[in-house]
Amino acid sequence: MINDGVSKPLSVVILTFNEELNLPQCLRSLAGLECETFIVDSGSSDRTAEIARSFGATVVEHPFVNQGLQLNWALDNLPIRTPWVMRLDADERLTPELAAELGTILPSAPADVSAAEIKRRVYFWGRWIRHGGYYPFWLLRLWRHRQARCEERWMDEHMTVESGRVIRLGHDFIDENHKGLGFWIDKHNRYADREVADLLAAAKGSSAEAPGNAQARRRRWLKQNLYGRLPMFWRAFFYWLYRYFILLGFLDGKPGLVFHFLQAFWYRFMIDAKLYEATTRVPQDPRPQAQPAESGRAG
Repeated sequence: MINDGVSKPLSVVILTFNEELNLPQCLRSLAGLECETFIVDSGSSDRTAEIARSFGATVVEHPFVNQGLQLNWALDNLPIRTPWVMRLDADERLTPELAAELGTILPSAPADVSAAEIKRRVYFWGRWIRHGGYYPFWLLRLWRHRQARCEERWMDEHMTVESGRVIRLGHDFIDENHKGLGFWIDKHNRYADREVADLLAAAKGSSAEAPGNAQARRRRWLKQNLYGRLPMFWRAFFYWLYRYFILLGFLDGKPGLVFHFLQAFWYRFMIDAKLYEATTRVPQDPRPQAQPAESGRAG
């Protein structure tokens, strides 16, 4: 992947911090695409930069505050010369079918198409999490250069497009982290801090912009207007019951048992505990400390 953006249709932007375990699979999935690849790293101490350069990617260093700010900085400052831009996380990869679809669609997309949504397929312990409301989940990950921005939230940020038509692609990208359960738990502990920061900001009247994706708007509305009105602590239990039994999460086997329990109950319960601590006990700075790059989504 030699970076010759003048003749290529697509630039892929990947935010990283210590991603030597995930990055090779991500970059390998781009091998069949005519694209240039940018790695925006926030101070990795492992082989992330070396691996990226070995695949022909351009590596740029920039301090990390949150996902939205980092991505928007990248869109404003990287030397992107291609008509299309795609966002990937280091623990994500394209399926071969999606890579082939991109190669076909990008050169011939109608002029009124500004962006495309792609289905995310989450794997946990090697198993595709197909139930519990986790698939299909559509994310806006592909757009014409300078026609999309990322919400600058602490958590659950989405890309927004001001004008033009948004289409949906037929194939998936895969989200699979190879760092193990301990990393997953530590990451979600940090995610909980970010969610609490967003909740406290919303309580003060600092409302975030609504994402352009209809599915994301619906989920955010339900979180704020249904889940948010349920009794604190109990709502995490109700949500897990809904995900695991009503939405058939139990069909995802033992990996699904662990994933849905941790993601739907433990993580949501921890958010309530941190919110309770921040609003009723010793006053403290509710803002999460700046952390290295990782997606602001709890998945």
